[in-house]
Amino acid sequence: MSEHGGNKEKRMAEKLTYKDAGVDTKEGERAVKRMAEHVERTRTAGVLAGLGGFGSLYQPDLTSMDEPVLVAGTDGVGTKLMVAFLMDRHDTVGQDCVAMCVNDVLCQGASPLFFLDYIATGRVSAEKIEQIVKGVADGCVLAECALVGGETAEMPGLYGEGEYDLAGFCVGLVDKRHIIDGHDVREGDKIIGIPSSGLHSNGYSLARKVLLERAGLRVTDPLPGGGGVSVGDALLTPTRIYTKQVKALLEKTRPKALIHITGGGFFENIPRVIPDGLGVRIRKGAWTPPLIFAAIAEAGGIEEGEMFSTFNMGIGMMAIAPPEEAEEALALLRGLGEDPSLIGEVEAGEGVRIIDNKGS
Repeated sequence: MSEHGGNKEKRMAEKLTYKDAGVDTKEGERAVKRMAEHVERTRTAGVLAGLGGFGSLYQPDLTSMDEPVLVAGTDGVGTKLMVAFLMDRHDTVGQDCVAMCVNDVLCQGASPLFFLDYIATGRVSAEKIEQIVKGVADGCVLAECALVGGETAEMPGLYGEGEYDLAGFCVGLVDKRHIIDGHDVREGDKIIGIPSSGLHSNGYSLARKVLLERAGLRVTDPLPGGGGVSVGDALLTPTRIYTKQVKALLEKTRPKALIHITGGGFFENIPRVIPDGLGVRIRKGAWTPPLIFAAIAEAGGIEEGEMFSTFNMGIGMMAIAPPEEAEEALALLRGLGEDPSLIGEVEAGEGVRIIDNKGS
């Protein structure tokens, strides 16, 4: 008993550190140093103080605005991160995080100003954190906004080895008279679809269940019917960011509504900007979805309605335009190297109808 008690007293006398509890502040400092160059790539004119301070300072240019309105959006990457864990590839999910926030802000007609991220992990690896932040910076460059700061939280015991979560938020700016909210959408207005790059960051719980569990595929296996691309590469394709496309449309035309197709697919996102008493018909043959959608539908025996209610089906952003501006908008997008499609119309009645391209 005395020996046992002595061991206990010896343990009680040991001087513990934060690192002994699983938090390595030195590794955290090393991660900050490694990410600094990536953050610097995103600096814009409004940034007064960013990385390193208690808060970030940003001075927006309001000279051209009568009634400036801030627009904010927040989101995460979701279970797409589990594919990144399997692939041990972490340099693309940051772009997904930026895209999910920025694309929402764009739908109000706002220009993204700045972005902040939040990375939570069980154990900080400076190299891995750098790769994540590199992806965030890549996304911010595409979004034309500044990465002004963020947080890396080390929480041992809460996350498994090698696991992390990633979320963030974006703030944008729009003049009040230029806010887009769909209030003037009318029957007969045209719906223009701008292609996605694949699943973007939605529906991954179903996609993983179908491809990795039911079909028994590995991330290194070829995607069925995918032209040689691997399952993992297809699933990790970064979410597109539509800043350039939306800004061009706003500069030359005046879309009545912009729709980011995210979780809930067509059936939940389109009605968010359609006035009561109106619905839409979508012509499913008007565009060609990336091959991953057919692979998921076939391997999982998933019905068409479920596919359109879960995934973006190859359309990441939609613009609703008056009939007289539709061709101009299409031509404008093609001039940017896009392959837009006239995918539907606004109609009387409510809801979303998916019809054949030649249907009515």
